[in-house]
Amino acid sequence: MTEQSLKTTDLSDDWGDQAQVCAPLFRDFGGRTDFHGPIATVRCPDDNSKVREMLGEPGGGRVLVIEGDGSPRCALLGDLLAQRAVDHGWAGVLVHGYIRDSAVIATLPLGVKALGTLPRKSEKRGLGESQVPLRFAGVDFRPGDLLYADADGILVLPAAIPVVQS
Repeated sequence: MTEQSLKTTDLSDDWGDQAQVCAPLFRDFGGRTDFHGPIATVRCPDDNSKVREMLGEPGGGRVLVIEGDGSPRCALLGDLLAQRAVDHGWAGVLVHGYIRDSAVIATLPLGVKALGTLPRKSEKRGLGESQVPLRFAGVDFRPGDLLYADADGILVLPAAIPVVQS
């Protein structure tokens, strides 16, 4: 399978029940709508301190999956953290919650999917946990598994699936 054929529709067809498909809850906000990579996770309701920490690490083409419990109380990603992700080599960010600074994020070479936008910033209390299994939108997100996202949706495959990338 080549890079051009890493479409969620093809992967769903090829891998059937091994492919977990997210409920269609998320909107595209980043400058890239197609992105993929190994999953890293953060659980951080209403506090993006752990998001900042994770995005400060070398991304190596990973996708950060953020569990914010879908909270409408604050945004968990803004333009500064999105730029941090780009600077450190992250492929994308999936937020089960909200983002802010969407006009700037749309100009960055980063995939960003979230429930929507909200202008309120998060608190910074150092709360949350990293690299833990998450579950939302009908999908289990485990660190190291593979996330694929495009205009048709979001799909997760176990890390053991031998998807060939060129």
